[in-house]
Amino acid sequence: MPGECAVHRLGQIPYMEAWRLQEQLSAEIAAGLRPPTLLLLEHPHTFTFGRKGDARNLLWDEAELRQRGVTVHWVDRGGDVTYHGPGQLVGYPLIPLAERGLLSNQIDTGSEQTTNRIPQADYVGYVRRLEETLIGALASVGIASAQLKGLTGVWVQAHVPSRCQVCPPEIFQKPAKIAAIGVKVDVRGISRHGFALNVDPDMSYWDGIIGCGLKDSSVVSLADLMHPVPSMEKVMDAVTASFGNVFGYSLKTTPLINRGNT
Repeated sequence: MPGECAVHRLGQIPYMEAWRLQEQLSAEIAAGLRPPTLLLLEHPHTFTFGRKGDARNLLWDEAELRQRGVTVHWVDRGGDVTYHGPGQLVGYPLIPLAERGLLSNQIDTGSEQTTNRIPQADYVGYVRRLEETLIGALASVGIASAQLKGLTGVWVQAHVPSRCQVCPPEIFQKPAKIAAIGVKVDVRGISRHGFALNVDPDMSYWDGIIGCGLKDSSVVSLADLMHPVPSMEKVMDAVTASFGNVFGYSLKTTPLINRGNT
């Protein structure tokens, strides 16, 4: 029998509130007080930089950021800079990776000064499964997408964006990213952060950054490719079903209880 994973649809919440919520829930999951959890939500306009972030990839100055209503945060996920905003589905899986075969036995740090042992996560394997989740979800709503060798995220080939009537010409020459991924695994082996899938966001906000530090990369959304665009509820349904299939969970969508501590 598959294990159970709780799914909570939170609507739009500020980025730092979601960050604190991940801290709280991951501690409860590690302590056995809560099942593995998938948070699905949207953020207000936000740029976040990961551990490999380069400030030069932020192109807007403070005045432009204020005018556009964008907050900027440096966070502990992998990767460089990305955008979050209304119309983009953000997913934060909080799961014990050992249960999914993605965390090895603890290994020694190798330091002569310490005998501490740390969990060794299969980051690449975990990210590949997140990509597979989104590829499956997109296929179920009618969009073909794929992984690209050497790059993180989910991409659509150049012939797919050719349906877009408002996309810049360069998007037709190469694959375009439709979903970004950046993750962290904490010391207890619980995953945090996750993915951001462009459903129907204001795509002009990518003009403010060099997304993921990739200067020649294009971005695209479901709204660019499908008319009418699927509702956020339909996309969440597709992502939830695909997540359960890829990670081997029985999923139960419920309201989030005890959110007040955040």
